[in-house]
Amino acid sequence: MPASRMRTPATTRKRRIRGMMPTRYVRVVEDLLLAWFAEHGRDLPWRKTSDPYAILVSEVMSQQTQMERVLPRWHRWLERWPTIDSLAAAPAADVISEWQGLGYNRRALSLHRAAQDVAAHGWPDDLTELAGVGPYTAAAIGNFAFGHDVLPLDTNVRRVQERTGASFDASCAQALFDLGATICLARIPRCGECPLAALCPSRGRRYEPLRKQSRFEGSFRQRRAATLRLVATAERPLGELDQEAVESLRADGLVTVAGKRVSLPAA
Repeated sequence: MPASRMRTPATTRKRRIRGMMPTRYVRVVEDLLLAWFAEHGRDLPWRKTSDPYAILVSEVMSQQTQMERVLPRWHRWLERWPTIDSLAAAPAADVISEWQGLGYNRRALSLHRAAQDVAAHGWPDDLTELAGVGPYTAAAIGNFAFGHDVLPLDTNVRRVQERTGASFDASCAQALFDLGATICLARIPRCGECPLAALCPSRGRRYEPLRKQSRFEGSFRQRRAATLRLVATAERPLGELDQEAVESLRADGLVTVAGKRVSLPAA
């Protein structure tokens, strides 16, 4: 048989998928995914609650922070501020201090402002009205806390959808998070362990490395973080600090400068 007419595993899978009705393919893929998740899903504490505040905290902390760092800090945060009203009443300085070590400290201020908004006015119908809440976070809270029929589209979910060619419904959200985070990896997916591999048209493919974030070591971000850690422990004279970092932090509302003294914001 000429090489051009030989069936490779990839072409066989594609023909098998084309032979299915689209709804049937999606249903089969979803069933396989959910069965895998029932056995292999990650045991994350915020999956055991429908409290929108607890879920909001988990989503904000998980943005650009590794899960193993988030887990103990999420527990500690909720022990200190168990309700959204308690967080709203906390001084901004305490919130910023508690956030130290999680990185991207503006998230702490946004979370605090969102809590104050909810404490004053309740949860809005459009969750993107809250500080720091974009379309993905709004969809995640809507799904997991309020039962909305919406699929949160983060990087992991989009990757699995693009590679499988399937459009998943909202019930698959947590399973998609875990599949994308542990199996369907960005560059070298673990197709041999994937529950969807037999039907996946992208099985066996490798991908170009994504653009990496600039190094933290020696960066201006590191200077900002170091300066904020110092101010979080106690008010400091401006002359003792990295003044360029102080100005950047002040512009973000993370510190205040009064005369020649630098401190965390009071409110």
